[in-house]
Amino acid sequence: MQEKSVSEIVDLASAFYGSAVLFAALDLGVFQALAEAGGSSNLSALAEEMGVSPRGLRLLLDACVAEGLLGKQEETYFNTAAGKLALVPGGPADLSKAIRYNQDVYPLWGRLSQLARTGEPVEPPQVHLGEDPERTRRFALSMRGRALAIGRGVVPMLDLEGCTRLLDLAGGPGTYAELIAQANPGLSVVTVDVPAVSAVAQECVAQAGLSARIECRAGDYHTDEYEAEAYDAVTIFGALHQESPEQIRDILSRAARALKKDGRIFILDMMTDRTHTAPPFSALFAVNMALTTQNGWVFSDEELKGWLAEAGFEPGDAHPVPPPMPHWILSARKA
Repeated sequence: MQEKSVSEIVDLASAFYGSAVLFAALDLGVFQALAEAGGSSNLSALAEEMGVSPRGLRLLLDACVAEGLLGKQEETYFNTAAGKLALVPGGPADLSKAIRYNQDVYPLWGRLSQLARTGEPVEPPQVHLGEDPERTRRFALSMRGRALAIGRGVVPMLDLEGCTRLLDLAGGPGTYAELIAQANPGLSVVTVDVPAVSAVAQECVAQAGLSARIECRAGDYHTDEYEAEAYDAVTIFGALHQESPEQIRDILSRAARALKKDGRIFILDMMTDRTHTAPPFSALFAVNMALTTQNGWVFSDEELKGWLAEAGFEPGDAHPVPPPMPHWILSARKA
């Protein structure tokens, strides 16, 4: 760990400025408006097109330039190369929906001291898991945006040779199931999540034309029992960081019972080293999860290997996945 200097402490205290600038630019559709204008525009034309105050827009755009989110030449603003990829909706590495998740939890970070005092989440998880329909839909679509960004790099890392049936636990809006099915034409998938999220998955899968091969099953991987020895592979992507060690052991044990002998399990998640302090993003993400879930945290790869072994698996090594997300993937075989 490298200690921060005094000036770096000041920078850290102001770091939320940049996040707020990014969220506001996405809210207003700045990056999309520039793309629709051919990639660049002057202030007056952009303000007129967007129907906003030229003064207010100038302040926001200049802040975007200062943060490296836009470029500027004289009075003309333009999307950066990374912005074209990730911030324009529909771009090759579109993160515009994924960032909405960060925007929804942004106010909760202001209540971090409450979490430290009580050890309890500052917002009940039910809010984004069905209680608030609009928030739930936004959460599911944010997870879809994140999964699209991650999945294109992760799916080629999965060894599914010879597999014909896969169980996707806590599958969210079904994005990973879609990507896996598209890459493996002989594979059928059952993706499971809570009813409100599973409904979004069913909609997304239908739009992708994959309803015949992907079953979107409403359920709860905390308690569900699956068909015994019926699956060649199980995936649990981006979910276990909201569970306690006891819950993780139980989830893995029931997944093992669903697998055929020598069946494979693939777990994608944030992970830390054994100190739980590195890499920094994972340590911070642990706090993020604790703000909105009862047992949210981030475990180490060594802890995960131990739980897999207890559940009857022979774990392999954890491997980092390609950017933009700092995730790791670990595979194991049923003994």
